[in-house]
Amino acid sequence: MLFNSIEFAFFLPVVLFLHWSLRSRSIWVRNAFLVIVSFVFYGWWDPRFLSLILLSAGVDFLVGRSMEGASSRQRKVLLGTSLVVNLGVLCLFKYSGFFLESLAEAFTFLGAPLDLPSLSIVLPVGISFYTFQTMSYTIDVYRGRLEAEKDPIAFLAFVSFFPQLVAGPIERAANLLPQFKTRRTIDVAEATDALRQLLWGIFKKVAVADQAARYVDLVFDGGTAFTGWPLFLGALLFSIQIYGDFSGYSDIAIGTARLFGFRLMKNFDLPYFSRDIAEFWRRWHISLSTWFRDYLYIPLGGSRGSRSERVRNVFIIFLVSGLWHGPNWTFVAWGGIHATLFLPLLLTGSNRKHVGALPRSLGAPRSGPMLSWAWTMILVTLAWVFFRSPDMKHAVAYLARMFDQAGSPGLPIVPVPLMLTAPLMFVVEWTTRAREHPLAIADRPAAIRWSTYFTLTFLTLFLFDDRSTFIYFQF
Repeated sequence: MLFNSIEFAFFLPVVLFLHWSLRSRSIWVRNAFLVIVSFVFYGWWDPRFLSLILLSAGVDFLVGRSMEGASSRQRKVLLGTSLVVNLGVLCLFKYSGFFLESLAEAFTFLGAPLDLPSLSIVLPVGISFYTFQTMSYTIDVYRGRLEAEKDPIAFLAFVSFFPQLVAGPIERAANLLPQFKTRRTIDVAEATDALRQLLWGIFKKVAVADQAARYVDLVFDGGTAFTGWPLFLGALLFSIQIYGDFSGYSDIAIGTARLFGFRLMKNFDLPYFSRDIAEFWRRWHISLSTWFRDYLYIPLGGSRGSRSERVRNVFIIFLVSGLWHGPNWTFVAWGGIHATLFLPLLLTGSNRKHVGALPRSLGAPRSGPMLSWAWTMILVTLAWVFFRSPDMKHAVAYLARMFDQAGSPGLPIVPVPLMLTAPLMFVVEWTTRAREHPLAIADRPAAIRWSTYFTLTFLTLFLFDDRSTFIYFQF
Protein backbone atom coordinates (compact mmCIF):
# COMPACT_ATOMS: atom_id res chain seq x y z
CA MET A 1 0.00 0.00 0.00
CA LEU A 2 1.34 3.41 -0.96
CA PHE A 3 1.21 6.48 1.25
CA ASN A 4 0.05 8.50 -1.75
CA SER A 5 -2.90 6.24 -2.58
CA ILE A 6 -6.64 6.37 -2.12
CA GLU A 7 -6.44 3.10 -0.19
CA PHE A 8 -4.12 4.61 2.41
CA ALA A 9 -6.38 7.66 2.76
CA PHE A 10 -9.08 5.27 4.01
CA PHE A 11 -6.74 2.84 5.78
CA LEU A 12 -5.05 5.35 8.09
CA PRO A 13 -8.08 6.95 9.80
CA VAL A 14 -9.76 3.56 10.30
CA VAL A 15 -6.61 2.06 11.83
CA LEU A 16 -6.09 5.14 13.99
CA PHE A 17 -9.64 4.98 15.33
CA LEU A 18 -9.35 1.28 16.13
CA HIS A 19 -5.89 1.68 17.68
CA TRP A 20 -6.92 4.42 20.10
CA SER A 21 -10.20 2.65 20.88
CA LEU A 22 -7.99 -0.09 22.37
CA ARG A 23 -6.18 2.31 24.71
CA SER A 24 -7.83 0.76 27.76
CA ARG A 25 -6.64 -2.70 26.74
CA SER A 26 -3.28 -4.21 27.58
CA ILE A 27 -0.11 -3.16 25.78
CA TRP A 28 0.11 -6.69 24.37
CA VAL A 29 -3.30 -6.34 22.67
CA ARG A 30 -2.41 -2.99 21.15
CA ASN A 31 0.90 -4.33 19.85
CA ALA A 32 -0.85 -7.38 18.39
CA PHE A 33 -3.25 -5.02 16.62
CA LEU A 34 -0.33 -3.06 15.16
CA VAL A 35 1.22 -6.30 13.91
CA ILE A 36 -2.03 -7.25 12.16
CA VAL A 37 -2.53 -3.88 10.47
CA SER A 38 1.15 -3.74 9.50
CA PHE A 39 0.79 -7.12 7.82
CA VAL A 40 -2.31 -5.87 6.01
CA PHE A 41 -0.40 -2.78 4.89
CA TYR A 42 2.55 -4.81 3.58
CA GLY A 43 0.50 -7.72 2.27
CA TRP A 44 -1.60 -5.34 0.17
CA TRP A 45 1.31 -5.47 -2.30
CA ASP A 46 2.02 -9.21 -2.15
CA PRO A 47 1.05 -11.31 0.89
CA ARG A 48 3.52 -14.07 -0.06
CA PHE A 49 6.48 -12.04 1.16
CA LEU A 50 5.08 -11.67 4.67
CA SER A 51 6.82 -14.99 5.28
CA LEU A 52 10.21 -13.27 4.84
CA ILE A 53 9.38 -10.73 7.55
CA LEU A 54 8.33 -13.57 9.84
CA LEU A 55 11.53 -15.47 9.03
CA SER A 56 13.79 -12.49 9.73
CA ALA A 57 11.93 -11.53 12.90
CA GLY A 58 11.68 -15.12 14.14
CA VAL A 59 15.36 -15.91 13.66
CA ASP A 60 16.58 -12.71 15.30
CA PHE A 61 14.15 -12.99 18.22
CA LEU A 62 15.35 -16.54 18.95
CA VAL A 63 19.00 -15.54 18.45
CA GLY A 64 18.62 -12.66 20.89
CA ARG A 65 17.00 -14.87 23.52
CA SER A 66 19.60 -17.61 23.03
CA MET A 67 22.46 -15.18 23.63
CA GLU A 68 21.39 -14.77 27.26
CA GLY A 69 23.70 -16.87 29.36
CA ALA A 70 25.58 -18.21 26.32
CA SER A 71 29.35 -18.45 26.22
CA SER A 72 31.43 -16.07 24.13
CA ARG A 73 31.90 -18.70 21.43
CA GLN A 74 28.20 -19.57 21.38
CA ARG A 75 27.28 -15.88 21.08
CA LYS A 76 29.54 -15.57 18.04
CA VAL A 77 27.90 -18.59 16.44
CA LEU A 78 24.45 -17.16 17.14
CA LEU A 79 25.40 -13.79 15.71
CA GLY A 80 26.80 -15.52 12.65
CA THR A 81 23.51 -17.39 12.25
CA SER A 82 21.57 -14.13 12.28
CA LEU A 83 23.88 -12.50 9.74
CA VAL A 84 23.91 -15.52 7.44
CA VAL A 85 20.12 -15.87 7.43
CA ASN A 86 19.40 -12.16 6.93
CA LEU A 87 22.13 -11.47 4.40
CA GLY A 88 21.45 -14.80 2.71
CA VAL A 89 17.79 -13.94 2.14
CA LEU A 90 18.75 -10.43 1.03
CA CYS A 91 21.35 -11.70 -1.44
CA LEU A 92 19.05 -14.40 -2.80
CA PHE A 93 16.21 -12.04 -3.64
CA LYS A 94 18.18 -8.92 -4.47
CA TYR A 95 21.62 -9.87 -5.77
CA SER A 96 21.65 -13.47 -7.05
CA GLY A 97 20.79 -12.51 -10.62
CA PHE A 98 23.29 -9.65 -10.56
CA PHE A 99 26.13 -11.86 -9.31
CA LEU A 100 25.43 -14.57 -11.89
CA GLU A 101 25.26 -12.03 -14.70
CA SER A 102 28.48 -10.32 -13.57
CA LEU A 103 30.24 -13.69 -13.30
CA ALA A 104 29.17 -14.66 -16.81
CA GLU A 105 30.35 -11.30 -18.20
CA ALA A 106 33.73 -11.69 -16.47
CA PHE A 107 34.33 -15.13 -17.95
CA THR A 108 33.20 -13.93 -21.37
CA PHE A 109 35.69 -11.06 -21.13
CA LEU A 110 38.44 -13.60 -20.32
CA GLY A 111 37.51 -15.63 -23.38
CA ALA A 112 35.85 -18.51 -21.51
CA PRO A 113 32.10 -17.86 -21.69
CA LEU A 114 29.89 -19.60 -19.15
CA ASP A 115 26.37 -20.76 -19.79
CA LEU A 116 24.79 -19.77 -16.47
CA PRO A 117 21.06 -19.78 -15.77
CA SER A 118 19.32 -16.43 -15.78
CA LEU A 119 17.22 -15.64 -12.70
CA SER A 120 14.17 -13.45 -12.57
CA ILE A 121 13.21 -13.09 -8.90
CA VAL A 122 10.68 -10.56 -7.68
CA LEU A 123 12.29 -8.16 -5.20
CA PRO A 124 10.25 -7.93 -1.99
CA VAL A 125 9.47 -4.32 -1.12
CA GLY A 126 11.49 -2.97 1.80
CA ILE A 127 13.67 -6.07 2.26
CA SER A 128 16.86 -3.99 2.55
CA PHE A 129 15.28 -1.89 5.29
CA TYR A 130 13.79 -4.47 7.63
CA THR A 131 16.73 -6.89 7.35
CA PHE A 132 19.12 -4.12 8.39
CA GLN A 133 16.79 -3.17 11.24
CA THR A 134 16.67 -6.69 12.65
CA MET A 135 20.41 -7.23 12.17
CA SER A 136 21.17 -4.12 14.21
CA TYR A 137 19.13 -5.64 17.04
CA THR A 138 21.12 -8.88 17.18
CA ILE A 139 24.43 -7.03 16.85
CA ASP A 140 23.52 -4.72 19.74
CA VAL A 141 22.45 -7.68 21.89
CA TYR A 142 25.72 -9.44 21.04
CA ARG A 143 27.71 -6.34 22.02
CA GLY A 144 25.87 -6.14 25.34
CA ARG A 145 24.36 -2.76 24.52
CA LEU A 146 20.81 -4.07 24.56
CA GLU A 147 18.93 -6.69 26.53
CA ALA A 148 17.23 -9.42 24.52
CA GLU A 149 13.52 -8.85 24.03
CA LYS A 150 11.31 -11.46 25.74
CA ASP A 151 7.96 -10.49 24.21
CA PRO A 152 7.66 -11.91 20.65
CA ILE A 153 4.67 -9.69 19.82
CA ALA A 154 6.49 -6.50 20.83
CA PHE A 155 9.50 -7.61 18.78
CA LEU A 156 7.38 -8.44 15.73
CA ALA A 157 5.66 -5.06 16.06
CA PHE A 158 9.09 -3.40 16.12
CA VAL A 159 10.16 -5.23 12.94
CA SER A 160 6.91 -4.78 11.00
CA PHE A 161 5.71 -1.33 12.15
CA PHE A 162 4.02 -0.17 8.95
CA PRO A 163 4.91 3.57 8.81
CA GLN A 164 8.62 2.80 8.35
CA LEU A 165 8.52 -0.82 7.19
CA VAL A 166 9.19 -0.46 3.48
CA ALA A 167 11.47 2.60 3.22
CA GLY A 168 12.67 3.53 6.68
CA PRO A 169 13.92 5.26 8.65
CA ILE A 170 15.96 2.20 9.62
CA GLU A 171 15.30 2.30 13.34
CA ARG A 172 17.53 1.01 16.13
CA ALA A 173 15.93 -1.34 18.63
CA ALA A 174 17.26 0.81 21.49
CA ASN A 175 15.08 3.69 20.28
CA LEU A 176 11.94 2.08 18.88
CA LEU A 177 11.52 -1.23 20.71
CA PRO A 178 11.03 0.30 24.21
CA GLN A 179 8.21 2.42 22.80
CA PHE A 180 6.20 -0.76 22.25
CA LYS A 181 6.58 -1.59 25.94
CA THR A 182 5.09 1.62 27.31
CA ARG A 183 1.45 2.70 27.50
CA ARG A 184 0.76 5.36 24.90
CA THR A 185 -1.83 8.10 25.43
CA ILE A 186 -3.55 10.52 23.08
CA ASP A 187 -1.86 13.93 22.92
CA VAL A 188 -3.93 16.34 20.82
CA ALA A 189 -1.11 18.84 20.34
CA GLU A 190 1.28 16.06 19.27
CA ALA A 191 -1.27 14.55 16.89
CA THR A 192 -2.00 17.95 15.34
CA ASP A 193 1.68 18.60 14.74
CA ALA A 194 2.06 15.07 13.33
CA LEU A 195 -0.62 15.89 10.74
CA ARG A 196 1.34 18.99 9.77
CA GLN A 197 4.48 16.94 9.21
CA LEU A 198 2.50 14.37 7.25
CA LEU A 199 1.06 17.12 5.03
CA TRP A 200 4.55 18.48 4.36
CA GLY A 201 5.78 15.04 3.34
CA ILE A 202 2.89 14.44 0.96
CA PHE A 203 3.40 17.90 -0.56
CA LYS A 204 7.08 17.15 -1.25
CA LYS A 205 6.21 13.83 -2.86
CA VAL A 206 3.23 14.88 -4.97
CA ALA A 207 3.86 18.54 -5.76
CA VAL A 208 7.66 18.42 -6.10
CA ALA A 209 9.04 14.93 -6.75
CA ASP A 210 6.29 13.71 -9.06
CA GLN A 211 6.38 16.95 -11.04
CA ALA A 212 10.16 16.79 -11.45
CA ALA A 213 9.84 13.17 -12.59
CA ARG A 214 8.02 14.26 -15.76
CA TYR A 215 11.05 16.16 -17.04
CA VAL A 216 13.60 13.71 -15.62
CA ASP A 217 12.00 10.70 -17.29
CA LEU A 218 11.86 12.57 -20.59
CA VAL A 219 15.57 13.43 -20.77
CA PHE A 220 16.98 10.28 -19.13
CA ASP A 221 14.89 7.98 -21.30
CA GLY A 222 15.15 10.11 -24.43
CA GLY A 223 18.18 8.37 -25.91
CA THR A 224 20.34 10.79 -27.90
CA ALA A 225 17.58 13.34 -28.43
CA PHE A 226 19.17 15.87 -26.06
CA THR A 227 22.62 17.30 -25.42
CA GLY A 228 24.04 20.08 -23.31
CA TRP A 229 21.96 22.09 -20.86
CA PRO A 230 18.76 20.01 -21.10
CA LEU A 231 20.72 17.08 -19.67
CA PHE A 232 22.30 19.12 -16.89
CA LEU A 233 18.86 20.39 -15.98
CA GLY A 234 17.63 16.79 -16.03
CA ALA A 235 20.33 15.78 -13.55
CA LEU A 236 19.53 18.77 -11.34
CA LEU A 237 15.82 18.00 -11.38
CA PHE A 238 16.54 14.38 -10.52
CA SER A 239 18.40 15.68 -7.47
CA ILE A 240 15.23 17.54 -6.55
CA GLN A 241 13.03 14.55 -7.40
CA ILE A 242 14.87 12.02 -5.27
CA TYR A 243 15.08 14.41 -2.33
CA GLY A 244 11.40 15.34 -2.48
CA ASP A 245 10.47 11.68 -2.95
CA PHE A 246 12.57 10.09 -0.22
CA SER A 247 12.55 12.85 2.38
CA GLY A 248 8.83 13.22 1.69
CA TYR A 249 8.36 9.53 2.47
CA SER A 250 10.35 9.95 5.69
CA ASP A 251 8.21 12.90 6.78
CA ILE A 252 5.04 10.91 6.09
CA ALA A 253 6.43 7.91 7.99
CA ILE A 254 7.51 10.01 10.97
CA GLY A 255 4.24 11.94 11.02
CA THR A 256 2.15 8.77 10.75
CA ALA A 257 4.13 7.11 13.56
CA ARG A 258 3.55 10.17 15.78
CA LEU A 259 -0.20 9.77 15.29
CA PHE A 260 0.14 6.39 17.01
CA GLY A 261 2.31 7.80 19.79
CA PHE A 262 5.72 6.74 18.42
CA ARG A 263 8.84 8.78 17.75
CA LEU A 264 11.05 7.81 14.81
CA MET A 265 14.49 9.22 14.12
CA LYS A 266 15.05 12.13 11.75
CA ASN A 267 16.21 10.85 8.37
CA PHE A 268 17.03 14.07 6.46
CA ASP A 269 18.43 17.36 7.68
CA LEU A 270 18.67 19.80 4.75
CA PRO A 271 21.33 17.81 2.85
CA TYR A 272 21.29 20.11 -0.16
CA PHE A 273 22.56 23.00 1.96
CA SER A 274 25.73 21.08 2.85
CA ARG A 275 29.12 22.69 2.34
CA ASP A 276 31.09 19.53 1.60
CA ILE A 277 30.48 15.84 0.90
CA ALA A 278 31.12 14.84 4.51
CA GLU A 279 28.40 17.18 5.71
CA PHE A 280 26.11 15.92 2.95
CA TRP A 281 26.38 12.38 4.30
CA ARG A 282 25.65 13.55 7.83
CA ARG A 283 22.41 15.04 6.51
CA TRP A 284 21.30 12.56 3.81
CA HIS A 285 19.52 9.27 4.69
CA ILE A 286 20.82 9.57 8.22
CA SER A 287 19.46 6.24 9.41
CA LEU A 288 21.42 4.34 6.72
CA SER A 289 24.64 6.35 6.91
CA THR A 290 24.79 5.99 10.71
CA TRP A 291 23.99 2.26 10.37
CA PHE A 292 27.00 1.73 8.11
CA ARG A 293 29.11 3.92 10.37
CA ASP A 294 28.26 1.97 13.54
CA TYR A 295 28.11 -1.57 12.17
CA LEU A 296 30.69 -1.54 9.38
CA TYR A 297 32.97 1.50 9.30
CA ILE A 298 33.90 1.66 12.99
CA PRO A 299 34.39 -2.15 13.33
CA LEU A 300 36.75 -1.96 10.34
CA GLY A 301 38.81 0.63 12.20
CA GLY A 302 37.08 3.80 11.02
CA SER A 303 39.41 6.76 10.66
CA ARG A 304 42.04 5.12 12.86
CA GLY A 305 45.01 3.16 11.61
CA SER A 306 47.40 3.79 8.73
CA ARG A 307 46.62 5.89 5.68
CA SER A 308 46.05 2.80 3.54
CA GLU A 309 43.67 1.34 6.12
CA ARG A 310 41.66 4.55 6.25
CA VAL A 311 41.46 4.64 2.46
CA ARG A 312 40.33 1.02 2.46
CA ASN A 313 37.65 1.66 5.07
CA VAL A 314 36.24 4.65 3.21
CA PHE A 315 35.95 2.78 -0.06
CA ILE A 316 34.43 -0.28 1.59
CA ILE A 317 31.68 1.66 3.32
CA PHE A 318 30.77 3.76 0.28
CA LEU A 319 30.92 0.88 -2.21
CA VAL A 320 28.79 -1.32 0.06
CA SER A 321 26.41 1.59 0.59
CA GLY A 322 26.11 1.95 -3.17
CA LEU A 323 25.49 -1.77 -3.64
CA TRP A 324 22.87 -1.68 -0.86
CA HIS A 325 20.74 0.49 -3.14
CA GLY A 326 20.51 -2.10 -5.86
CA PRO A 327 22.11 -4.86 -7.95
CA ASN A 328 23.65 -2.61 -10.57
CA TRP A 329 27.17 -1.36 -11.24
CA THR A 330 25.77 2.17 -11.51
CA PHE A 331 25.09 2.16 -7.76
CA VAL A 332 28.59 0.85 -7.07
CA ALA A 333 29.99 3.65 -9.26
CA TRP A 334 27.85 6.18 -7.42
CA GLY A 335 29.27 4.96 -4.11
CA GLY A 336 32.81 5.01 -5.52
CA ILE A 337 32.40 8.61 -6.65
CA HIS A 338 31.32 9.69 -3.17
CA ALA A 339 34.22 7.75 -1.63
CA THR A 340 36.63 9.57 -3.94
CA LEU A 341 35.11 12.92 -2.99
CA PHE A 342 35.09 12.13 0.73
CA LEU A 343 38.64 10.78 0.94
CA PRO A 344 40.55 14.10 0.61
CA LEU A 345 38.46 15.53 3.45
CA LEU A 346 39.31 12.57 5.68
CA LEU A 347 43.02 12.54 4.88
CA THR A 348 43.36 16.28 5.51
CA GLY A 349 41.35 16.11 8.73
CA SER A 350 38.65 18.44 7.43
CA ASN A 351 35.83 15.90 7.22
CA ARG A 352 34.34 17.30 10.44
CA LYS A 353 34.80 20.93 9.54
CA HIS A 354 31.04 21.43 9.14
CA VAL A 355 29.39 19.74 12.10
CA GLY A 356 26.27 20.94 13.84
CA ALA A 357 23.79 23.58 12.78
CA LEU A 358 23.89 25.31 9.42
CA PRO A 359 25.03 28.95 9.36
CA ARG A 360 22.52 31.77 9.64
CA SER A 361 22.99 32.39 5.91
CA LEU A 362 25.04 31.03 3.06
CA GLY A 363 26.48 34.49 2.56
CA ALA A 364 27.09 36.60 -0.52
CA PRO A 365 27.91 34.91 -3.85
CA ARG A 366 31.66 35.40 -3.34
CA SER A 367 31.75 34.20 0.24
CA GLY A 368 33.14 30.86 1.33
CA PRO A 369 29.89 29.17 2.41
CA MET A 370 28.11 30.00 -0.85
CA LEU A 371 30.98 28.73 -3.01
CA SER A 372 31.34 25.58 -0.90
CA TRP A 373 27.62 24.93 -1.14
CA ALA A 374 27.53 25.46 -4.92
CA TRP A 375 30.53 23.18 -5.53
CA THR A 376 29.10 20.45 -3.31
CA MET A 377 25.73 20.67 -5.06
CA ILE A 378 27.38 20.35 -8.48
CA LEU A 379 29.33 17.25 -7.43
CA VAL A 380 26.28 15.62 -5.85
CA THR A 381 24.19 16.37 -8.94
CA LEU A 382 26.73 14.84 -11.33
CA ALA A 383 26.98 11.72 -9.17
CA TRP A 384 23.19 11.32 -9.29
CA VAL A 385 23.48 10.65 -13.03
CA PHE A 386 24.90 7.20 -12.24
CA PHE A 387 22.20 6.58 -9.64
CA ARG A 388 19.39 7.37 -12.13
CA SER A 389 20.87 5.66 -15.21
CA PRO A 390 19.84 2.06 -16.05
CA ASP A 391 23.44 0.99 -16.74
CA MET A 392 27.00 2.27 -16.89
CA LYS A 393 26.94 2.79 -20.66
CA HIS A 394 23.91 5.04 -20.36
CA ALA A 395 25.47 7.03 -17.48
CA VAL A 396 28.75 7.67 -19.32
CA ALA A 397 26.93 8.62 -22.52
CA TYR A 398 24.62 10.95 -20.58
CA LEU A 399 27.56 12.79 -19.02
CA ALA A 400 29.36 13.00 -22.36
CA ARG A 401 26.31 14.51 -24.05
CA MET A 402 25.77 16.83 -21.09
CA PHE A 403 29.08 18.57 -21.82
CA ASP A 404 28.45 18.61 -25.57
CA GLN A 405 26.92 21.98 -26.37
CA ALA A 406 27.15 21.61 -30.16
CA GLY A 407 23.76 21.38 -31.76
CA SER A 408 21.94 21.29 -28.46
CA PRO A 409 18.19 21.60 -29.00
CA GLY A 410 16.00 23.88 -26.95
CA LEU A 411 15.05 22.94 -23.43
CA PRO A 412 12.07 20.63 -23.01
CA ILE A 413 9.24 22.28 -21.17
CA VAL A 414 9.71 22.13 -17.42
CA PRO A 415 6.38 21.37 -15.69
CA VAL A 416 4.95 24.75 -14.72
CA PRO A 417 3.87 23.71 -11.18
CA LEU A 418 7.45 22.65 -10.43
CA MET A 419 8.66 26.21 -11.00
CA LEU A 420 6.58 27.17 -7.97
CA THR A 421 6.71 24.11 -5.74
CA ALA A 422 10.45 23.34 -5.85
CA PRO A 423 11.61 26.84 -4.85
CA LEU A 424 8.84 26.92 -2.25
CA MET A 425 10.08 23.65 -0.73
CA PHE A 426 13.66 24.86 -0.36
CA VAL A 427 12.75 28.35 0.87
CA VAL A 428 10.40 26.96 3.51
CA GLU A 429 12.92 24.35 4.68
CA TRP A 430 15.74 26.89 4.88
CA THR A 431 13.73 29.50 6.78
CA THR A 432 12.39 26.91 9.26
CA ARG A 433 15.63 24.92 9.69
CA ALA A 434 15.71 25.51 13.44
CA ARG A 435 12.31 23.83 13.90
CA GLU A 436 11.57 20.12 14.24
CA HIS A 437 9.99 20.16 10.77
CA PRO A 438 8.97 22.97 8.37
CA LEU A 439 5.31 23.04 9.39
CA ALA A 440 5.97 23.14 13.14
CA ILE A 441 4.44 26.61 13.14
CA ALA A 442 1.91 26.43 15.97
CA ASP A 443 3.34 29.68 17.34
CA ARG A 444 2.67 31.63 14.14
CA PRO A 445 -0.45 33.82 13.66
CA ALA A 446 -3.55 31.90 12.64
CA ALA A 447 -3.76 33.68 9.27
CA ILE A 448 -0.25 32.53 8.33
CA ARG A 449 -0.83 28.97 9.56
CA TRP A 450 -4.12 28.38 7.81
CA SER A 451 -3.09 30.05 4.56
CA THR A 452 -0.03 27.74 4.55
CA TYR A 453 -2.12 24.63 5.18
CA PHE A 454 -4.66 25.62 2.53
CA THR A 455 -2.00 26.37 -0.10
CA LEU A 456 -0.12 23.11 0.43
CA THR A 457 -3.31 21.07 0.53
CA PHE A 458 -4.65 22.70 -2.64
CA LEU A 459 -1.41 22.13 -4.55
CA THR A 460 -1.22 18.52 -3.35
CA LEU A 461 -4.81 17.68 -4.30
CA PHE A 462 -4.55 19.52 -7.63
CA LEU A 463 -1.39 17.67 -8.65
CA PHE A 464 -2.21 14.32 -7.03
CA ASP A 465 -1.46 11.16 -9.01
CA ASP A 466 -1.96 7.89 -7.14
CA ARG A 467 -0.17 5.92 -9.88
CA SER A 468 3.30 7.12 -8.88
CA THR A 469 5.37 5.04 -6.48
CA PHE A 470 8.26 5.97 -4.22
CA ILE A 471 11.79 5.66 -5.63
CA TYR A 472 13.18 3.87 -2.58
CA PHE A 473 10.57 1.11 -2.75
CA GLN A 474 12.88 -0.60 -5.25
CA PHE A 475 15.63 -0.84 -2.60
